[in-house]
Amino acid sequence: MAEHRNSTVKPAATKMSGTANPYYINLENFTKRLKTLYSHWKEHNSDMWGNSNALVIATPPASDDLRYLKSTALNIWLVGYEFPETIMVFLKRQIHFLCSQKKASLLDVVKKSAKEAVGVEVVIHVKAKSDDGTGLMNKIFDAVNDLSKSGDHGAPVVGHISREAPEGKVLETWDEKLKSANFELIDVSNGFSDLFAVKDDTEVTNIKKAAFLSSSVMQLFVVPKLEKVIDEEKKVSHSSLMDDTEKAILEPARIKVKLKAENVDICYPPIFQSGGVFDLKPNASSNDENLYYDSTSVIICAIGSRYNSYCSNVARTFLIDANATQSKAYEVLLKAHEAAIGALKSGNKVSAVYEAAVSVVEKDAPELSSNLTRTAGTGIGLEFRESGLNLNAKNDRILKSGMVFNVSLGFQNLQTETKNPKTEKFSVLIADTVIVGEKVPDVVTAKSSKAVNDVAYSFNEDDDEEEGRPKIKSEDKGGESTLSKATLRSGNQEMSKEELRRQHQAELARQKNEETARRLAGGGSGAADNRGQVKTIGDLVAYKNVNDMPPPRDLMIQVDQKNEAILLPIYGTMVPFRVATVKSVSSQQDTNRTCYIRIIFNVPGTAFSPHDANSLKFQGSIYLKEVSFRSKDSRHISEVVQQIKTLRRQVTSRESERVERATLVTQEKLQLSSAKFKPIKLFDLWIRPPFGGRGRKLTGSLEAHTNGFRYSTSRPDERVDVMFGNIKHAFFQPAEREMITLLHFHLHNHIMVGNKKTKDVQFYIEVMDVVQTLGGGKRSAYDPDEIEEEQRERNRKNKINMDFQNFVNRLNDMWGQPQFKAHDLEFDQPLRELGFHGVPHKSSAFIVPTSSCLVELIENPFVVITLSEIEIVNLERVGLGQRNFDMTIVFKDFKRDVLRIDSIPSTSLDGIKEWLDTTDLKYYESRLNLNWRPILKTIVDDPEKFIEDGGWEFLNMEASDSESDHSLDSDQGYVPSDVQSESGSDDEDDDSESLVESDDDDEEDSVEASEEDEGKTWEELEREAVNADREIGNESDSEEERKRRNMKAFGKARAPEKRNPGGGLPKKAKLRR
Repeated sequence: MAEHRNSTVKPAATKMSGTANPYYINLENFTKRLKTLYSHWKEHNSDMWGNSNALVIATPPASDDLRYLKSTALNIWLVGYEFPETIMVFLKRQIHFLCSQKKASLLDVVKKSAKEAVGVEVVIHVKAKSDDGTGLMNKIFDAVNDLSKSGDHGAPVVGHISREAPEGKVLETWDEKLKSANFELIDVSNGFSDLFAVKDDTEVTNIKKAAFLSSSVMQLFVVPKLEKVIDEEKKVSHSSLMDDTEKAILEPARIKVKLKAENVDICYPPIFQSGGVFDLKPNASSNDENLYYDSTSVIICAIGSRYNSYCSNVARTFLIDANATQSKAYEVLLKAHEAAIGALKSGNKVSAVYEAAVSVVEKDAPELSSNLTRTAGTGIGLEFRESGLNLNAKNDRILKSGMVFNVSLGFQNLQTETKNPKTEKFSVLIADTVIVGEKVPDVVTAKSSKAVNDVAYSFNEDDDEEEGRPKIKSEDKGGESTLSKATLRSGNQEMSKEELRRQHQAELARQKNEETARRLAGGGSGAADNRGQVKTIGDLVAYKNVNDMPPPRDLMIQVDQKNEAILLPIYGTMVPFRVATVKSVSSQQDTNRTCYIRIIFNVPGTAFSPHDANSLKFQGSIYLKEVSFRSKDSRHISEVVQQIKTLRRQVTSRESERVERATLVTQEKLQLSSAKFKPIKLFDLWIRPPFGGRGRKLTGSLEAHTNGFRYSTSRPDERVDVMFGNIKHAFFQPAEREMITLLHFHLHNHIMVGNKKTKDVQFYIEVMDVVQTLGGGKRSAYDPDEIEEEQRERNRKNKINMDFQNFVNRLNDMWGQPQFKAHDLEFDQPLRELGFHGVPHKSSAFIVPTSSCLVELIENPFVVITLSEIEIVNLERVGLGQRNFDMTIVFKDFKRDVLRIDSIPSTSLDGIKEWLDTTDLKYYESRLNLNWRPILKTIVDDPEKFIEDGGWEFLNMEASDSESDHSLDSDQGYVPSDVQSESGSDDEDDDSESLVESDDDDEEDSVEASEEDEGKTWEELEREAVNADREIGNESDSEEERKRRNMKAFGKARAPEKRNPGGGLPKKAKLRR
């Protein structure tokens, strides 16, 4: 724990092949940050660095205490590790390190980088264990004095961190000599605070991972834990909750978070407070009192976690049967917290953040202003509280993009009227980790909801209970069981799984619309559209000089393979054409054995002709569209056609490969492992996509080298290099119900495999051989040969799976080394139990989720969908009676076509919904397939209207259904048609006819109708219904044919009378007098 808390990075358990030292300094980060340090020192020397000539930083020994020091932060920021008992002195032209031999060997690699970056010389002073370092310190002081002498200055101005007291013999000796030397000492803490304030991309990534861990622990561990404790009415102390939560942070795998345990740590022990005792200070702690969750109680939980020493924080307040005072306080605080986050924009003053929160409180609840915390949080990063970045009303520093803040706001020491002394006093607190953006801030802990509906719990059994009255527990433990306490969001019945999923989806819809609005407002609708790219077919010049043309042969069509041209005789002259301009060539023969050859050329303006740069270049030219020739020599015509087609195919293939290669991103060179350390290998693999050529396909071997893979066969031209830095996702899929075991790599950028451009490369082995029984007879299940053959197949399958598993394990260990952390690589394995059948392209396939993707790796073309790139999922053709439905995946890049997976069995619907919900993907349902291309184009063209209209809520089928409740009521009130005929239709007819007929007519009609109803049997009614159905099915037949079939069906019985449009039985015709 001490190593974690002091950010001392430990080597992985297994060493990487080819690496002697388990520690590794990222020279790219070192170079970039050293430049930043010196440029900041030079630019702000007068206002932040005290006009210092030298900077002195002394890092104390490692300690078991959880503490944050600027000296430690500088170590980690600059070289990636904490160097205990190390002294660093930065001069204008030199950097001095005083450290042990082990640290000196690690720092030796930075000498060249420091010289190239800022032109300084790195001088390392190695201190022996028995030496107190006095002599080495004198050398450093001499270098500082020499600096001042060369500049003709007085006493050198030395900047140091005055608040850090010296610890240990070496640092105490250094401090004494520093104070006794003829130096002017000045504190430079503000300079380092400003230096660390703006985070680069690597730091932001670390903070996002830490925030993801914090919010995941809150959502997936703390909230379920509290609900279970309250539901089962357990007595659990705050301190025990603290310990359990700390274990969840330090073991991310417990909550299915894919972060390595050695890279994470706590920022502070988790805080749990309830029962009227609250402390909103950052250094608060959890006491040993039991969690108090009776009516009108308040529970505060705060969690802080670190990833690679970078901090994050999240705090939530949970309300139990809140009264009006508590609800109002939380709602006002939530509104003020959102206002504070909204003010975190580049260019604003830091004080504007706190002022935005204060203005909300003074407007909505001025009586709570005195209880508002004095700050709205602090900057956060390598230090949990970065000095100089307090979000208070007095800080006039300017916010910059890349700054990160812990926005923490609360009301403390509030009072409400209750009969329970433990709930009279309460506090509320909300905290989030927020990254300042150019236009909108990024709340990286938003995964843990703070909405009122998600933090307010109701456990009262009586809806009419007086406000503020505490819950009275049932004393009858032997009688009927009491209602469960796990009733969320003011509900009095236990929520079903579907209801919880629906509520979670509603929250996801809100978050997704907010995220989409922020992205569209920032212009992040996606990458540029790649459709309609201009193609090129090379230069149209066949020969640069007339003398280069081959000699004519009796004005016959010639094919020049060397110059890729065809020569056509036109008006007695051989005219050359580049074969790339030929669109098609064909030949035919008439009855007189005369052969014709027809050549059609690519010309601009015709339908489906590709855009070519040459057509734009020669816009005013006259083009030849087609030409035909006649000949008696059929053999020559056939040869010419075959030669033109072959040459055209070769040129087209070469040009397409050239165009594809031109768009490739330049990859780094593969660094082969040295002879001393053998690379990790896997043999007898096939590759997909396969290499081109017509020769026999060969298996090859896959080798893992220093910075990438190399696959090669025995042929020298069949070789593929896959760099680690180009791998986006790596998958290992053992053969379970498939015939192959495979490794699959989905890449960031395309590479060439043979002459194919691809983003997916797969290496596999067939685990079962194709066996054909020559005897033809059916073999017995108890045949010893059959049993032995099956056992051999099982052994082969298990051996292949084990070989692949060992290869994957060794690679995962290698990728766990510090030099590979930036790639964030680890093999993912598909989860077959969550899979489903569907048609992503043209054939049915088994599609399987992984922890970060949705994949199909057996059928070609492959499917690899990154879950983080998905905007929403729309389940289409969902409805009663449907055997299949479709899944449409909409990506965050709105200019990217949607992916549709068709014909998914309806039995998989619930499982897919559950999986989408657990992975925080918003899904909608619709009864019809949608045309997505114009929908996405409309969103991109007018994003503001899309946001104003409710975002994606136009897909919400439940909302549209709720607007037509009357249709549902009519379905529920459905009664057979014969009942309707007696009540509804007769009444309507009577009402309409009473205006023109007498009462006698009405009575006669009613008698005749009743006689008609009474005169028909059920068999007759049934025959009428069947006949009506037949009439509907034969509408295209003539009236005479339908009558004839009806008479034949009923025999000598009378023909059926037509049904009334109202649905009732037909009446007899009325006789008018």
